[in-house]
Amino acid sequence: MTIKLGVPSKGRLMDKTFEWFAARGVTLERTGSDREYAGAVGGIENVSLILLSAGEIPNELAAGRIHLGVTGTDLVHEKLARWDDLVIPLQELNFGHADLIIAVPQAWVDVDTLDDLDAAAAAFRARHGFRLRIATKYHRLVRNFLKEGGVADYALVDSQGATEGTVANETAEAIADITSSGETLRANHLKVLSDGLVLASQATLWRARTAQMSDQDRVTLTALEKMLL
Repeated sequence: MTIKLGVPSKGRLMDKTFEWFAARGVTLERTGSDREYAGAVGGIENVSLILLSAGEIPNELAAGRIHLGVTGTDLVHEKLARWDDLVIPLQELNFGHADLIIAVPQAWVDVDTLDDLDAAAAAFRARHGFRLRIATKYHRLVRNFLKEGGVADYALVDSQGATEGTVANETAEAIADITSSGETLRANHLKVLSDGLVLASQATLWRARTAQMSDQDRVTLTALEKMLL
């Protein structure tokens, strides 16, 4: 067996992950074409590189099909209901920063907090006869956050496209989405609630709790962690 390391398969996350490992003496290399998800690891033996989408990595870790994986905090917390029983965060990598936030139209001048949102949601339903819609890809995290914040009268609607555009398109009244600079929110005339930070996320190195390992794998993993951490 070998230690299987799952890394995002494309884009800036892949490039920054490769740089982070290289700075610690472990070289990751994509082999073949951009359509092939094959890779090689240098600097340590008995480690194989598995290139996956960032969204696949939490489930692969949880199932024990990979031993280590790099993906965002937001994806692990959203996709794995009891994530801390399944994975261990080993190291935050200091890139891929993004905040999961609740945002409402800038025109809602009286809505600045979760309490304001709760009052606005109740008034919205009384006026329109249906619940205020919040568009998001992060149903688990947002539902739990709004419950803790005392917001009751709303409906989450699924958004797999450009979530910021759902308010302008009148398919939602508010959104819960990832943002890094806030520029897209401002361009769509949205503002973040003052207490609307659901989760501060960044790329993180995770270890699976359930992955099977031989004695040699444990030796390899210990050596790799000493290099990286």
